[in-house]
Amino acid sequence: MSRSCFPDHVTAGVLVLSSDLDHVLLNLHRKAQRWFAFGGHCEPGDASLADAALREGLEESGLETLRLDPVPVHLDEHEVDFCDPRGTVRHLDVRFTALAPDGALHRVSEESLDVRWWPVSALPDDLEDEMHELVATARGRWATRPEPTTGPELTTRQGLTHQG
Repeated sequence: MSRSCFPDHVTAGVLVLSSDLDHVLLNLHRKAQRWFAFGGHCEPGDASLADAALREGLEESGLETLRLDPVPVHLDEHEVDFCDPRGTVRHLDVRFTALAPDGALHRVSEESLDVRWWPVSALPDDLEDEMHELVATARGRWATRPEPTTGPELTTRQGLTHQG
């Protein structure tokens, strides 16, 4: 269900946490003018929804590397009235979570007005309630992961690579 499907299509998102799990990286979306996690539509080169989420997270955050948990953390259905000239669409969003490396530098993409680290204890006032739940769930998932990881994870350095 690509972007060309109207009015419903699948999107992939990623919530980026700091490695200490105390901060979340969010973008102030240019069209919506609200704070969101990173994400967007699948593209032909995406091998999976996890690949799409990773690509979107890297493109929109400017980070060079993310450690993505390839198991979705949340499924969401929401209407969007600002991304399709045909009218309101319904995104069936598969959400993942990722960790940013310590000291990673982010940048603002053309899709955003701002990209900023937020303490999980002081998230933006206009953040949707579901995002607060997603942050808590993502933190819980990473806090219980064994180190070093034994399962496959996705990272990137100049392109998508699978590591396990």
